[in-house]
Amino acid sequence: MAGLAMLAQPAMAQQADAPIQRVEITGSAIKRIDGETSVPITILKMDDLRKQGITTIEQVMSNLSASQASQGTSQVVGLGTGGASFADLRGIGANKTLVLLNGRRLANNALDSSAPDLNMIPFAALERVEVLRDGASSLYGSDAVGGVINFITRKDFQGGIVSVGADMPEQSGGFSNSANIGFGYGDLEKDGFNIFAMLDHQSQRAITGTQRPYNTRFPGGLSPTTSPANYYQDGKSGNPSAPSCASGTFLIPLGSGCQMTTSSFVDYVPKSERTTGLIKGTLKINANHELSLEYLGSESKVYSHIAPVPYGGLYQNRTRLDGSLNPFFPGNGNFTPNIPLSSTYTEDTAPAGAKPGFVHVKWRDLPNGSRSDENINKQQRLVAALTGNIAGWDYNAALTYNENKVKVNLKGYSDGSIITNGVLNGIINPFGDQDAAGMALIQSAALDGNVQNAKGSTKGADFNASRELSDWLGAGRSAALAIGGQATRENFLSTANFDYASKVVASTGIDPELHNEGSRNTQALYAELNVPIIKTLDVTAAVRYDRYSDFGNTTNPKVAFRFQPSKEVLLRGSYSTGFRAPSLYEINSAQTYTNTSQHDDPINCPGGAAQPGKPEAANCSQQFQALYGGNKNLQPEKSKNATFGIVIEPLNNLSVGIDLWAIKLDHSIGSLSEDDVFADPATYAAVFHRTASGNLATDGSQCPNPATCGYVDLRTQNLGGVKTRGIDLSVNYRLRTNDFGTLALVTNSTYVNKYEYQSSEGGEWKQNVGVYSGTGPVFRWQHNVTLNWNSGIFSGGMSGHYKSGYIDQDPEFNVASYTTFDAFAGVAATKNVTLTAGVRNLFDRAPPLSYQTTTFQAGYDPRYADAIGRTVYVRGSYKF
Repeated sequence: MAGLAMLAQPAMAQQADAPIQRVEITGSAIKRIDGETSVPITILKMDDLRKQGITTIEQVMSNLSASQASQGTSQVVGLGTGGASFADLRGIGANKTLVLLNGRRLANNALDSSAPDLNMIPFAALERVEVLRDGASSLYGSDAVGGVINFITRKDFQGGIVSVGADMPEQSGGFSNSANIGFGYGDLEKDGFNIFAMLDHQSQRAITGTQRPYNTRFPGGLSPTTSPANYYQDGKSGNPSAPSCASGTFLIPLGSGCQMTTSSFVDYVPKSERTTGLIKGTLKINANHELSLEYLGSESKVYSHIAPVPYGGLYQNRTRLDGSLNPFFPGNGNFTPNIPLSSTYTEDTAPAGAKPGFVHVKWRDLPNGSRSDENINKQQRLVAALTGNIAGWDYNAALTYNENKVKVNLKGYSDGSIITNGVLNGIINPFGDQDAAGMALIQSAALDGNVQNAKGSTKGADFNASRELSDWLGAGRSAALAIGGQATRENFLSTANFDYASKVVASTGIDPELHNEGSRNTQALYAELNVPIIKTLDVTAAVRYDRYSDFGNTTNPKVAFRFQPSKEVLLRGSYSTGFRAPSLYEINSAQTYTNTSQHDDPINCPGGAAQPGKPEAANCSQQFQALYGGNKNLQPEKSKNATFGIVIEPLNNLSVGIDLWAIKLDHSIGSLSEDDVFADPATYAAVFHRTASGNLATDGSQCPNPATCGYVDLRTQNLGGVKTRGIDLSVNYRLRTNDFGTLALVTNSTYVNKYEYQSSEGGEWKQNVGVYSGTGPVFRWQHNVTLNWNSGIFSGGMSGHYKSGYIDQDPEFNVASYTTFDAFAGVAATKNVTLTAGVRNLFDRAPPLSYQTTTFQAGYDPRYADAIGRTVYVRGSYKF
């Protein structure tokens, strides 16, 4: 059976001499001996990962080749994610990977209720991570489509441990440190109880846009809202202070005006601080029953910076309120207009106070500095569980409470009404240095405050029980049955701080009236039956029924087999259906307007050429307004999953695993891609809602007024299907020697043969493997390999990580493959002291060039490559 344990757990499997015991493996509710599994499981041991210098769950996910995660902490920069980091197996969406802590759900991130934030998981308390690379809605219900990741903490702990560490990048910025302490008391078997606590703190400094050169590869974050300002009148634009765009801040030509590259203001890596604490107490009531209480508290703070506030909808008069000439108006003072100006120019949409002959102004508020946000994410979870055995049934019952809160605070923003009136009436100079009055007014407009708050909570009760029955078919092993059920209550609330949000709406896009709220009740029942057919063949069948108060019910079965014709060969396979319930946010989120990325208006500026009567500065290469929001008519996403695998052990301590997998997803939930919409205006004509003049709005303050708010409707809907399939490969080898210690080679690789999706129901199938399509690429190949060595008190090793290249968002360019290597060494200096040191990104591989515009970082894609560079780390632990 030791060989089977290695065969069935391909990555970082248990030691061959580990004791055999019946446990519950992720993906099954039946307690069984390790290795008796018909589905592909990857087990990552935290002791091994810590030796490699890993300190965050994001880094843990990078060691999974099946992971295609596309949202990490760095995406908070400019995108309002709250600093959340999500898991995503198979690349079908973070909301379709189920994340568990000790077999039970965590609260989803409160901002969008889509998935749990990985930053909330107590890293220091973890013992292992079990990854089920198969759908499991028949056991776990919603979200378990791409797979299940179960983070498992220590069950008990005695004594104390203190660990500290530091990560020191070779280049400036990005220094991080960590410290954790744990203490436990009581032997569960001898004393009948155990209580322990773990506290972990991590912090990382930012890497700013000037501390790495990647954004100099090309002008990134281009914006026509500049400093000094652009102005335009009657469709013609200019910049009187920088007519050739050779002066000012990061200016480059755009027609007769200028555009600004904002990427140097943008953090590559945001500053972050995380603190997690776990307290768990277990009481052995008697030989058959245990009572445990577990409390988790986590807080994550993420800070990020982007370019100063852009004001793209300003107007400027020739004269001030007292009738005197405005010295900052082009032609009145030091600023010579580089386009002809009319003294009688008017416009129906001009604001009150605008006088004939005004000009439009696009100006960026550099005096108030970069915009920054502080995202405070707090989570707590309480689990009261009773486990044991009654009449031959192993049971597990619990009451749970999960809560997640997110608070978003802003700095560096300014009151749009003060700035608007100051420019209009000649107090603020948008084209050059400010005088005392202008600077005083700008400083008085500065706004720091709380803009948005969200809270999500889940209360639940669950129960499951399993037992062996009898040897029904004479296979030499007993059949086994598990049954279970659960009931939950979910609540979700996300609101804007009206007073503050209303003053910064033009630059945040956050509707001051934002109020997203929803709740639901769910109940579920499930059963699982494992039947040995013959000595070498088991068949497992499972089914689960879920009832949701807001959209109905669903039933999902699964059937799997495990066939071991010899000690050296194991065949396994499964087929199941799955589903994902629309989240409370997707159903209930309020309607809100926000900026798109830059596009040409396909009607008013086709191919980048402004049409007569349509100003280039308002229609070409602009950020338009898009409407986002929930949809109460959403239906759940449905899936079909299949796997087939073989694991062989041709030599002692060598195992090779090959698992084929396929997923078909229907009715996927999401928003239409803005790139698709602007690229094919005929197909998506219905989503363009223009003003009576046929225009789209370029400023958040123009919405939702129908007279000025032309927008693109990108609200949530059921879009279409996803089809993906591929192969997981693993090779594991352990070599024990008397003279040189033990070597262990662990590899996991994933090859995606197919990934295609639809942007709308019944629409064309779009290819995504090795191609940036929609919001990103799906990597055809991903590899992770680790070589560990141990001899006495010494240990060491190397690891390598590979992602294949792909066609970029700009289809004329190919993004190169990305390979990095890490090296590490450790010593058990004394019985109680362990020291580890290593180097990540040993050869200082720079992120490959990418022209993507989905994230605010320019020159590479921060979702798939690391900006930190070569980093030396040290760790030390002391046990007492």
